Amino acid sequence: MTYSTILFTIVDAVATITLNRPDKLNAVTDAMHAELRDALDRVANDDARVLVLTGAGRGFCAGQDLGQRRGGELPDLGETLDKLYNPLIRRLRALEMPVIAAVNGVAAGAGMSLALAADIVIAARSASFMQAFARIGLVPDAGSTWFVPRLIGPARARGLALLAEKITAEQAEAWGLIWRTVDDAALLAEIDALATRLAAAPTLALARIKRALDLAEENTLDGQLEQERMFQSELGRSADYREGVAAFLDKRPPVFKGR
Repeated sequence: MTYSTILFTIVDAVATITLNRPDKLNAVTDAMHAELRDALDRVANDDARVLVLTGAGRGFCAGQDLGQRRGGELPDLGETLDKLYNPLIRRLRALEMPVIAAVNGVAAGAGMSLALAADIVIAARSASFMQAFARIGLVPDAGSTWFVPRLIGPARARGLALLAEKITAEQAEAWGLIWRTVDDAALLAEIDALATRLAAAPTLALARIKRALDLAEENTLDGQLEQERMFQSELGRSADYREGVAAFLDKRPPVFKGR
């Protein structure tokens, strides 16, 4: 597929998807959804070991392109979620590799949801986050009503959703909504270093860590202890575990293969 709304690369096991409609703050269209599906297929089936998701220009993603909603019959937005946004969020969360969101500018509406679907969110200091849905008569979607309360608690989640107020990247970090804020000029280097580090990590273990943390949202303590036992039993037989132990004993850096 030839991409017109995203950029896609895989270099040294680091896949990068850049939303590429900078004149529209990378607002999402149906065409972008199709291209994201194709790119994520390639990420899952190629040699990538980490995915970076970012935006071109001065925005990360302004959410749905409302220009597609003007005129004509009112769309069934539930169907749009069912066919487009919900599969995208599920796909990102299910990837068996770390997903980094490099939030270089505004992340609003479904764009904020897209960022929060990542495992690690790093934002430029000039970036901002906004649950804009109430301003147009909608409920937060694409997972935001699940992600946000779990990250920052119900009181702040209700305030963000009901008031639809913008918060800065530094405030998002202070609240625990994202992992880290860095100076704008340092964002690219920070993301490159983190992606390189994760690409060299024990990929299978990272995938199981992601899954364990997801399951912990619903599990009892006993259920989670059993899940940890199952994952540890599997990983204890992996080549990466043997390499990690050998490297520790030999006092050398490990060379993990993701197996």
